[in-house]
Amino acid sequence: MTARAYWQGQIRLALVSIPVEIFSATKSGAQIAFHQVHEPSGKRVKYEKVVPGLGAVDTEEIVKGFEYAKGDYVLLEQDEIDAVKLESKKTLELTQFVDANEIDVLYYERPYFVVPADDLAEEAFIVLREALRQSKKVGLGQLAMRGREYVVSLKPCGRGMVLETLRYADEVNKAQGYFRDIPDTKPDADLLELATTLIDKKTGDFDPSKFHDRYVDALKALIERKKKSKSNRKIIEDQDEGGARSGSNVIDLMAALKKSIEKPAAAKAPANKPPAKKRA
Repeated sequence: MTARAYWQGQIRLALVSIPVEIFSATKSGAQIAFHQVHEPSGKRVKYEKVVPGLGAVDTEEIVKGFEYAKGDYVLLEQDEIDAVKLESKKTLELTQFVDANEIDVLYYERPYFVVPADDLAEEAFIVLREALRQSKKVGLGQLAMRGREYVVSLKPCGRGMVLETLRYADEVNKAQGYFRDIPDTKPDADLLELATTLIDKKTGDFDPSKFHDRYVDALKALIERKKKSKSNRKIIEDQDEGGARSGSNVIDLMAALKKSIEKPAAAKAPANKPPAKKRA
């Protein structure tokens, strides 16, 4: 089954328009979702929308409200909110180009694959893709999707391109407020060299398939065991007591780094014990 395009329109660069389609580049992980269940009856717990002093209310009587002061709300009807939504112009106009490393990673939000909409768009699509690749630039513009306007970036990705929605400046916290108490000191040269050696030793190609959500895997295994046991008894996992314990012991950083980069010594054969002396 062919995936459905999240957005269809055109990328415009000056007088050139390129018909494209974009598709979501990510999918929701295999997360474990839980429901609240009434244990004595085994039935799922439901929720009612209630008003203090009135009890349950009809959903048709509920509107959205913005709290501008404690307990004071501006009430808005859904059609009023819908009237404010931006109509998609079906056009992404690239208005600026920047170096890729100029955009802080904090601004990136969600990626989408961009492909040419038809055979006629392929040539212009490839030209734009390779121009971005050779110049090592990222295209920027604003795009209206599903009633909201996004700042987006566009960059090459293999044979296609990737569009990423970006957060606005007022959606990102300033790092200085969190980092100001970290001392601005130079590290010990020997420690720095050891840490760099350890990084070099563990450097390799990125392979996301090597990483798994161990928490989700453990939950799935627990659920399977519970299903097979057909019991509501609790299953408590054995705790690994061999792990490191937090405490007040001071770790010798130099020794720890040196030990980390040492190659594991080959296992030695047990030495022959001298023959036991005969008892007198």
